[in-house]
Amino acid sequence: MALLRMRAPQGANATEIEKKIKRGNALRQGSAWRGFLGSRWFLVLLLVVVLMSGGALWVYLSLDSEVTETLVSRGELVSPHPRIYSVPCSEDYNNHKRYPGCTPQKCGRAVTDSIVTREEAEALKRLAERGLALAGSEGGASILDLHSGALSMGKQFVNIYRYFGEQIGEVFTEEDFQLYKDVRGRIQAVIAETFGLDPALMYLTKPTFFSRINSTIAQTQHDEYWHPHIDKVTYGSFDYTSLLYLSDYGSDFSGGRFIFMDPNGNRTVEPRAGRVSFFSSGTENLHRVEKVSWGTRFAITVSFTCDPAHAIADPAMP
Repeated sequence: MALLRMRAPQGANATEIEKKIKRGNALRQGSAWRGFLGSRWFLVLLLVVVLMSGGALWVYLSLDSEVTETLVSRGELVSPHPRIYSVPCSEDYNNHKRYPGCTPQKCGRAVTDSIVTREEAEALKRLAERGLALAGSEGGASILDLHSGALSMGKQFVNIYRYFGEQIGEVFTEEDFQLYKDVRGRIQAVIAETFGLDPALMYLTKPTFFSRINSTIAQTQHDEYWHPHIDKVTYGSFDYTSLLYLSDYGSDFSGGRFIFMDPNGNRTVEPRAGRVSFFSSGTENLHRVEKVSWGTRFAITVSFTCDPAHAIADPAMP
């Protein structure tokens, strides 16, 4: 996932990427248009159904036209093994240097609820809340990057370590950073095991950050988190992307689901505190985040590269 708006695709596969993004948009627009036609031309039928069954109208109105299939719902517990959905790899990886033992040979997406506890997710959420309490975006999306120090402040970013100086020691602890490192290591290990990789050949890469999203109106393009995008195209270094959710869909917030935009429909993962969703970063996993309609959604994006030149270290207390 990226909070920054996607730049125009470059390279030999730009046309194909643009087609996929347009196809995803068309699917969403088509679903909305079909919903309009349904309400216009089948109103009488709906009224008859409502008279026959008091619950039918509720079911009709609860359907989300953007989602064709729910891969994992909020109420499910995916444990002990990840739930894996394989998809064919795109050609994106051919436009970059290949690294044996790491560059995707098989692609897909997966979800697990077994590597981060709800208590750990709550501790990381408190970390994010303390950091973001120092500032925050004027729009609906704020980020905190412990690696670079980037923190949303109004319509721009500041370096939290420089801007707040010694005050950081009153906000974060060594234990916070150790938990962050431990969780990152577990995410890296499950990605490596799922995709058959050597974890020693995977490297943490930027941007890796906490996100806080609410329903406030966007003020800049950085707040427009809902645009379809492809991580490998947006950043280049990404080979595997993961999201650790720190709050629950349906109780802490509504909207905000993660949507994979496939040629034959949109598929979603519903956030649950402690849930890790991960996927290969190429065009095979075009995605977006649905707009948050109420409440606040917290998550961590943790990204990995096969290129050691783009590796970053775990954050440490200054």
